[in-house]
Amino acid sequence: MSKNLILVVEDDSTIRKFISTSLTTQDYLVKETAFGKEGISLCMSYSPDAVLLDLGLEDMDGIDVIKNIRILSDVPIIVVSAREQDREKVEAFDMGADDYITKPFSVAELLARVRVAIRHSYKNKTTIVLKDKFIYKSLGIDFERRRVTVDDIEVHLTPIEYDILSLLVEHHGKVLTHKFIAKEIWGSAFGSEIKSLRVFMANLRRKIEKQPANPEYIITEIGVGYKLNDE
Repeated sequence: MSKNLILVVEDDSTIRKFISTSLTTQDYLVKETAFGKEGISLCMSYSPDAVLLDLGLEDMDGIDVIKNIRILSDVPIIVVSAREQDREKVEAFDMGADDYITKPFSVAELLARVRVAIRHSYKNKTTIVLKDKFIYKSLGIDFERRRVTVDDIEVHLTPIEYDILSLLVEHHGKVLTHKFIAKEIWGSAFGSEIKSLRVFMANLRRKIEKQPANPEYIITEIGVGYKLNDE
């Protein structure tokens, strides 16, 4: 069984070494760089299983690195940043990041996020647990091709956005609690995962809902969770 390759893009040499060592001790292969432009090039050349990306790089902003990678690749991108503002996180998710870890972080948390990212990556999906297709009003999902359309126009979702939508479809019509969704997607349901879930739901609605403030597909049950409408 081949080892998973992780690309680390981090300009702080101490943190970069810490991350790389933590990954290699767990049998991951690692490519690393301190520069955004080189990170984009390495991503295209080596097709890693996940990218760990700092936003505060010297040669270019990490948000622009996400934009460039997303043009050609759906590789899971985990932002590792000291920026704690919600605005920064929302922008990173909007550009296509799959997860966000705030410095400082523990080795256990880092490794858990990497495992989740790899599990959710497109190229590591081997089974389909749902029917081939799902159609409701203007929303269509082709599970075999992992393709989502609205009014027959393809909508690009990140791996985690797709998995959240698939989970809602699997249980369509039923209310799924925040805790249940977070555990299914991230493997745990701490405060940070619940907060991330709200951001992902907002992004998902912007992509599939004609009126995100008045959704017809993903319905919020206040204080409880979400359901995919089937009425």
